Amino acid sequence: MINMLHKMGVKSGVMYAAGFASIGLSFASWLTSQSIEQAGLDRADRWGIFVGQWAPTFFALGVALRIEETRETMREGREELIETSYTEGRMPSRAGV
Repeated sequence: MINMLHKMGVKSGVMYAAGFASIGLSFASWLTSQSIEQAGLDRADRWGIFVGQWAPTFFALGVALRIEETRETMREGREELIETSYTEGRMPSRAGV
């Protein structure tokens, strides 16, 4: 799933932003539910907790996407090193692989 998100162009920063937005939305939904609905504090707490539980998921996806981005950067660097070695007429070293 992470690889698919990465191929779709979703960046880790987007997921981090979604995590922080979820925290803000959690507070906003709690405040809105408490002030507009007449259901009481318990219902407002449930809304805030429900939306607040999204944040860890977004942060975890952000970390996983960051790892995928780093892996891709390392892969590209390795391929560039191999191409450079071949054009210079040397055999590439596999010591760092």
